[in-house]
Amino acid sequence: MFLFEGPDRRKEEQRIRSEGRLPPGQSLTVKFPVLHYGPVPPFNPASWDLRVWGEVETPQRWSWDEFNQLPRQRLIMDIHCVTRWSKFDTVWEGVSVRSLVEAGLVRIKPGAQYVMQHAEYGFTANLPLAVVLQENFLLATHFNGEPLSPDHGYPLRGVIGFLPGQPQLESPYFWKGAKWLRGLEFMTADRRGFWEQAGYHNRADVWKEERFG
Repeated sequence: MFLFEGPDRRKEEQRIRSEGRLPPGQSLTVKFPVLHYGPVPPFNPASWDLRVWGEVETPQRWSWDEFNQLPRQRLIMDIHCVTRWSKFDTVWEGVSVRSLVEAGLVRIKPGAQYVMQHAEYGFTANLPLAVVLQENFLLATHFNGEPLSPDHGYPLRGVIGFLPGQPQLESPYFWKGAKWLRGLEFMTADRRGFWEQAGYHNRADVWKEERFG
């Protein structure tokens, strides 16, 4: 069942498909469905922090105030959920890991190949380091000009999407960005995250329909 019905949705979906932006098995939605496992965690800005550790020269810890002083970026991306909805031209603001590395704020050791996102309640999501350093991965605080809602990961979530006009960038399904993010662990070897351990595909390329392992 579509999340938005009628001729307008079908016309817009047809336009998006003609532009080569609708992955196989996906349908357009104008809504933003809420999907996650477990409760929405509370947020206390006085005690919240984001940690970076593992295969880095110097582990980092940023308070909420410190994190908001880091270089920021705005991205317009298409996002694709494994449950078959796609939302186009979404606007995200936050901090790019690539920018942190380029600015020398995170110094990655040569052996690092993967990154584990650690979120509240022990939730995890893994990605290759090469994907985390792409332009289409963001540590997001805002969606469409507003702070994230609690259901969508406030105050911070990982976001991975498709940048129109840049098909060379790998585009995993949306679950590969963790809500309520609290840490990034840089690793020499891959480990499967929460949904990957439950049977979802480890790479999750939307264009290859890598939904399940």
